[in-house]
Amino acid sequence: MRNQISIVLQDIFLFNGTVAENIAYGSKDADMEEIIRAAKTARAHEFIMEMPEGYDTVIGERLKLSGGQKQRLSIARAVLRNTPILILDEATAAVDVETEAKIQQAIQELTENRTIIVVAHRLSTVKKADTILVIEDGKIVESGNHSELYSYNGVYRHLCDIQFRE
Repeated sequence: MRNQISIVLQDIFLFNGTVAENIAYGSKDADMEEIIRAAKTARAHEFIMEMPEGYDTVIGERLKLSGGQKQRLSIARAVLRNTPILILDEATAAVDVETEAKIQQAIQELTENRTIIVVAHRLSTVKKADTILVIEDGKIVESGNHSELYSYNGVYRHLCDIQFRE
């Protein structure tokens, strides 16, 4: 069952090793072409190529990455695994608006032939989802797509009005 699921968490763990090794973690047989393709899908290729040694740059203690860069490497790792289920747990919580847009673009490309479960407080992350479940006090209180939920004038609409006003 674990081989059917990839998870991108809010807090990313990167190993002391090269960028390529970090992306390929969990995909033993991945070649460089596949690693680069996954990085491009995750919108990470550009910043990787700006690193001193590109995909061979050692990251960890010596080279610190921003939250958005870590997130995109984690998404590249999930893309490379190519599992039918992808879980994104607050994957854009610690990134700026520009990086969030890049991550959302990457996520949109991953939706084909895959089930994506997104856990998010930032509603812009879930706006395009087929089904949104609004959970309050541990219970599902609303269900539907963005348009439906917004028209209900309930919890979801209230949260949207607060978040999108800012």
